[in-house]
Amino acid sequence: MLASDISPASSPSESVRSLLGSCEGGGDVARERGAASFSTQANALLRKNLTFQKRNVTSNTCVVAYPVLICVLLISLQTLINNEIDKPKYQCGCKCIPVNGTGKCQNVCGPQYSTLDQVGSCAIENPPEWPALMQVPRPEFSAVRDVYLPFADLPDSSCQLSGSCPATVLFTGQNQTFAQTYDFLDTSHMGYNIDIWYNSTYSKNNGQNHIRFLRLPRSLNVASNAFLKFLKGAGVTMEFKFVKETPKVGTKFRLDFSSLLGPLFFTWVVQLLFPVILTYLVYDKQQKLKIMMKMHGLTDGPYWLISYLYFLLLSAMYMICFVTFGSLIGLNFFRLNDYSIQVVFYFIYINLQIAFSFLVASFFSSVKTATVIGYIYVFGTGLLGAFLMRFFVEDSSFPKGWIILMELVPGFSLYRGLYEFGQYAYSGSVMSTKGMRWGDLSSSENGMRNVIIIMVLEWLVMLPLTFCLDQLSSLGGDIRKDSLLFLNFMKKKKKMSRLLSLPLTTSFNSQGRSTVEIHNKPDITQERELVEKLVMEENRSNYAVISDNLRKVYLGQDGNPDKLAVKGLSLALPQGECFGMLGPNGAGKTSFIHMMIGLIKPTSGTAYVQGKDMRTDMDGIHTNMGVCPQHDLLWESLTGQEHLLFYGRLKNLKGDALTKAVNESLKNVNLFYGGVGDKQVRTYSGGMKRRLSVAISLIGDPMVVYMDELSTGLDPASRNNLWNVVKRAKKDRAIILTTHSMEEAEVLCDRLGIFVDGSFQCLGNPKELKARYGGSYVFTITTSAEQEREVQTLVRCLSPNAKKIYHISGTQKFEIPKQEVRISDIFLAVEKAKSQFTIDAWGLADTTLEDVFIKVAKGAQAFNVLS
Repeated sequence: MLASDISPASSPSESVRSLLGSCEGGGDVARERGAASFSTQANALLRKNLTFQKRNVTSNTCVVAYPVLICVLLISLQTLINNEIDKPKYQCGCKCIPVNGTGKCQNVCGPQYSTLDQVGSCAIENPPEWPALMQVPRPEFSAVRDVYLPFADLPDSSCQLSGSCPATVLFTGQNQTFAQTYDFLDTSHMGYNIDIWYNSTYSKNNGQNHIRFLRLPRSLNVASNAFLKFLKGAGVTMEFKFVKETPKVGTKFRLDFSSLLGPLFFTWVVQLLFPVILTYLVYDKQQKLKIMMKMHGLTDGPYWLISYLYFLLLSAMYMICFVTFGSLIGLNFFRLNDYSIQVVFYFIYINLQIAFSFLVASFFSSVKTATVIGYIYVFGTGLLGAFLMRFFVEDSSFPKGWIILMELVPGFSLYRGLYEFGQYAYSGSVMSTKGMRWGDLSSSENGMRNVIIIMVLEWLVMLPLTFCLDQLSSLGGDIRKDSLLFLNFMKKKKKMSRLLSLPLTTSFNSQGRSTVEIHNKPDITQERELVEKLVMEENRSNYAVISDNLRKVYLGQDGNPDKLAVKGLSLALPQGECFGMLGPNGAGKTSFIHMMIGLIKPTSGTAYVQGKDMRTDMDGIHTNMGVCPQHDLLWESLTGQEHLLFYGRLKNLKGDALTKAVNESLKNVNLFYGGVGDKQVRTYSGGMKRRLSVAISLIGDPMVVYMDELSTGLDPASRNNLWNVVKRAKKDRAIILTTHSMEEAEVLCDRLGIFVDGSFQCLGNPKELKARYGGSYVFTITTSAEQEREVQTLVRCLSPNAKKIYHISGTQKFEIPKQEVRISDIFLAVEKAKSQFTIDAWGLADTTLEDVFIKVAKGAQAFNVLS
């Protein structure tokens, strides 16, 4: 797919149109491709995801090895303990019995020759009859009168100290009612249901391990006879002769660790994919890769579908390997339970887990935090399930509603389902029967049916909820900033009234549109009037970008004032023009770019890109837009070529056109030769990553391109090469460029705007700006510190209106108005001054763009401070 598809290298001087994704017919033909279809976008994202997954072989191996390790651990423990149990001291006891005086003996095994550790494995073919006795407690354990047994005919507890308590047995008597002795529950003439309370104490005799077992049948017989006599009269009795156990075959005791410990361990195994998926999603958001994909045309539908199916495929393969391996090594947890039930349960859960991961990812913006919380959730739900929820489930008196409430947490739902599998598997292994079957789900004691219903309902609720939260946040950004959007609406509305106190004048034109006029800046006013005229017209095809009174306010938090980042910016950018935005840090340039690319929403105003309104058709704008962000947004494990293939497909490039565009893109940014394009981005230097970002922004022939700090981190040779690419690319598209490099602005930009404190201070091409704000020479002279006064006198003689703009250690710099002096006068004055005092160095220069920028920025900031 990659290196084999790339054609042989060609010279760097070839036309840049291939970089733009064009075919032989030129840019217009390429632009007739239209936006990439749903299937094309889905195919591009799927290819990228699979390539990304292929590069993470080490991580994938560790993930797959984890369930294998757990299964091997369980089967190893089970084998070791069962081997220990198979030793003679745990097998049925045997004794060699002499045979008829022959001098020989026969080995006879049975419970009579066994210890308590051995008797459990003995066969009992003819169990002895037990006499129908009733155990009477010893005096120190006899029932006495207390707060729990307040019966008057019971002795006082003091008799236990003296050992004089009578042998008290609580049955019906003269002073006790029938219901106080036996609880017949819902007994009627149609059915018999009774509870008997008894003392369960026992003792050991003569230091031996012989336990005097409790005989309950006699008590039950007494109660049953009482019931019969109560219903049928005194003549009806039930005869009870003896008690006898059922015959028992010889058995070997076995422990099934997978069924006993499986619910805890397998909860950790299955949930291991949760932090993996969560980390992947948060990584895309933290690195703004999802935003980058959307800005290059990827819509929500393909992203959600492919991302979901991608994680579903990974989860399904993971679970298939887990269940298959567990079955092959003989774990009863998998072998005894019906596989169809397991398939349904695991399939529903992995769908729920993926939806839950998407939901949780909305609340995180840091991969490290999300990873830590993810693993805490995995191990926490497993431990709480094993040491808390399990006891609630096994306690019949615990309210079922609270258990269902706990099962609303996906981790507890998983544990409850695995617990049910474990219980049925353990019973099956002990009794040599099958595990859970579909018919068992109807049992009131089986919680699997409730768990499946809960998981399905949660899955159906989480998917649309997550999608809504994703749409509320800014392109999937930090949802925490937007979760209280509705509650803060009125508060924001009140704060907006404070914006009217800005040093701007607001008026309304004849159409009722709000306009902002900036005094004493005719170029800005003229631009605003042009924008207003274009907005009213229907045909604006000659202008690629029209920003109409765009404004952005960041509302103050924690008592801080509001920040007005962009103050009603109006700009009309025709096709084929490169517009440069100059301004100090914090001026609002990046906020403007972020609004234009759809990263943040404007507080008011709008913009039209290729005739599309950013308020209603941002997805349509993204399909024909390129972005080179201020910070490189790249996948570290993908190659440069794979990046371009992915973004080229998003721009609807296919086949040979895609291959050619990728090749030429790499060549034009010097990433093709030497196999650099086939190396992973993690091996790139900062400059190489920057060049790749520029290639990404231009591939696919976008009509509008935004470049934020284009040449940051580039060496001079690479920077000049990149400038040539941009100069050729701007011929048939609009480019908005932000930069701090005055040289870059003069080389690339047809028009400049100096942006200070949220608004333009001037507009024009570099020559116009230097002529308008640079009508002076810059005279620099260096002397000794003692002769600075003579230098100042010299400059005042040349021009009374000269202004000192720099002074340090004998070096002074002055601005001399051009209309007051000629260059020849300055040279003559300096030559004459050399005979009067020592001049170490001097120079005369015309005003540079940097001087203009500094002058305009300082003037604007001073005006804002005074305002």
